Order: sequence, then C-alpha cells, then structure tokens
Amino acid sequence: MVGAVEFDLLNLLLVLTLAWAGGTLTERLGYPAMMGELLVGLLFGPPLLGLLHGGVALDIFAELGVFLLMVYVGMEIDIHDLFDLGPQALVVAVGAFVLPFILGYVSGVLTIATTEGALFLGLAMAATSLATKSRILVDLELLDTRIAGILLGGALVSDVGVLVVFAGVIGFIQAGSVNVTDIVSVMGKALAFFIITLVIGDRFLPILWSRLDRLLEEYGFVDKTSAFTLALLVALFFAELATIAGLHMIIGGFMAGLFLHQADLEPELYEHMYNVIYDLAIGFFAPIFFVSVAFDLTLDVFTRSLGLLILLIVIAFVGKIVGSWVSALPTQLTSREGLVIGFGMNGRGTVEIIIASVGLSAGIITQELFSVLVFIAIFTTALVPVTVKWGVDWVEQAGELVRIDREDGSNAE
Repeated sequence: MVGAVEFDLLNLLLVLTLAWAGGTLTERLGYPAMMGELLVGLLFGPPLLGLLHGGVALDIFAELGVFLLMVYVGMEIDIHDLFDLGPQALVVAVGAFVLPFILGYVSGVLTIATTEGALFLGLAMAATSLATKSRILVDLELLDTRIAGILLGGALVSDVGVLVVFAGVIGFIQAGSVNVTDIVSVMGKALAFFIITLVIGDRFLPILWSRLDRLLEEYGFVDKTSAFTLALLVALFFAELATIAGLHMIIGGFMAGLFLHQADLEPELYEHMYNVIYDLAIGFFAPIFFVSVAFDLTLDVFTRSLGLLILLIVIAFVGKIVGSWVSALPTQLTSREGLVIGFGMNGRGTVEIIIASVGLSAGIITQELFSVLVFIAIFTTALVPVTVKWGVDWVEQAGELVRIDREDGSNAE
C-alpha cells in the first residue's frame, strides 16, 4: 500500500513538472499553456511513451480541475457586459454559434449515427475560447480596435450560450427518452436552476459580501483566507444545485464564477480570492486535467479515421469562419473585418475540450470521436494567431482597421 501511494505521488510530481514545462514552452511560442499540457499527456502518457499514467487520485484532481477552471472562466466574465454589448457583437455571436452547431450536428448524424453524440459534436463545433483570444489580441496590440471589441464580445456571448445549451443537452440526454413529459421535466429543472442561481447571486450574495466586509472592518477576525473559503463554498453550493437539477457540476461552477465576479468586497480581499482561485485552477488542478485528457486520446484516428478527422476539421473551420463572417455583413463591420473576426472565433480551446471530456466520461461519445474533437481543438487554436495576424495586416493595408478612442468611444481610422 505504501509503495502504491509513493508511486502515485511520483506520477503526480511528473505530471505537474512536465505540464509546467510544456505549458511554459508553448506560451513562449505564443500559444496557450493548455496546448503544451495536452501534448505532454500525449507524448509522455499512454498514447506514446507511457511514462505517465492515470489513477483514482489523478481522476479526482482532474475533476476538480474542470470545476475550478469553470469557476475561473465565470469570474472572467462581467454579467452586465452581456446586457451592455452592442448588437454587432450579439449578431456575430449568434452566427458563430448557430452555423457550426447545425453543421456539427448534421455531420454527426451522418457519421456517428447517434443523436446524443451528434448533439455533443454540434456543441463542440460551436464552442470558442475567450481566454485564448484575449491573450492573442494583447500580444498583437489590437485591444483598442473595433475587431477586438466585437471579437471579445462575440466570444463572451458564445461561451455563455454554449454552456447554457450544454445544460439543456445534458439534461435531455440524462432523461433517457424523448416523450413530452420528460422533456418538460428536464427543461423545467434547468430553468429552475438558472432562476434560483440568478436570485441567489443577485439578491443574497451581495448581502453576504457586505456582511463579510463588515465583520472584517468591525471585528477584524475575517481574513483573506475566509473570503476564499466562502467563495469556494458558494461555488460548491451552486455545483450541488446543478447536480440536483440534473445538470453537470461545471454549470454550477460557471454560474458561481459569474456572481463571484460581482462580489462587492474590499479590493484587497477580492484580489486575494481571485488570485487563489486562479492559482489553484491554472497552476495546479487544470494542468492535471489537460494532461490526463490526453491519456484518453488515440492516435488511431490518423490511420483508421483520417477521413472523419479531415471532414470535421473542414466543417469546424467553415462553420465558425463563414458563420461569423456572414453574420457580420449586415452590421457596420466591413467584409474584411468580419472575416478576421471569423478567424479569431475559430479557436476552440478549453470549452470544447471540457465538453468532449464530459461526453466521453458519460459514455455519450466514443474514444474515437473524443480524440477527433481534441485534435480539432488543438488545430483550430494553433492557427488563430497566424490567421488573425495575417487578416489584421490585410485589413490595415486596405485602410479598414478601425481603432476605438477609449475616452469618448469614437472611432479613429
């Protein structure tokens, strides 16, 4: 028993060390750390060298990684921005979601022949990656452009939309049938969950944060650690509500993150709470998740399912880029700007991998399709910096790169 524990600790040490090394290397190359962590799991895990392996402890850490990652994603989103976004960002988000989802679902029905798997494929195709886009726009010094505003706004709405639809799909699948009573029950529980969490987050959590500040100010016995602990309890409570409603716990974590972002705390308290959640998610648990995700990949897709992989990659590219571009045409955006926004929206990243992982663990999609989806996430994310940089240069050469004056909100060519 002691030997087994020591072996697991050594495996955990190797997983974290190699994940850190791989993530650091890919970030130096201008790509998200997630890609390096996936490649570490693929290279050093069961698919190739077999130096790393899974296990019960690692699975638990990976589950916590998904959960905390979604809490962090939620904390990166200002819920009020969803209502303040201009119609251009909303229209682009709808186009970037609807067309990829439809193409993914139809291709799923024609290739994997299960409704449940096709729904997950459609969701994976519709997913995008807000964090990846933010990093790329910073690196390219484009945050003050109209392209960046629409791209980030569209990605924000798209991420939320994918997770909301995901909640409905997972509830529908868990119902196990398609009769009207079960569908109404699933929709009712999902709706009740969102209503309850919105009421708690909007009405009761502000009182809780106010009380926390008062305890700190008047009595001095509530410290920074207590703020983090309370935030974690809120996240776990929302996750339990999601589970009771028949949804996946990551939906609860995401909703908790949205309202943790609104926490009316002293800046020092909030920053500590945010930083600890960030460090736990990004620095420890999430790397374990992405490395262990690669353990389930099969390289057979490049031999036995190469045609399927190529087909779905083409559909992924066409769906996102064309969907974003067409939806941008009726707006004030130029055709070139719409195309560049499509290039940016094309990167899937974290959300697609989480959705695929949930589908695999629930037995909804096969290991083959799971591998295809993860490789799609890798390929599409890898091409975002290259295509966006090329597209922005093209737009700038045409004199259509619009920069926003942050002081008065006006456009400047």
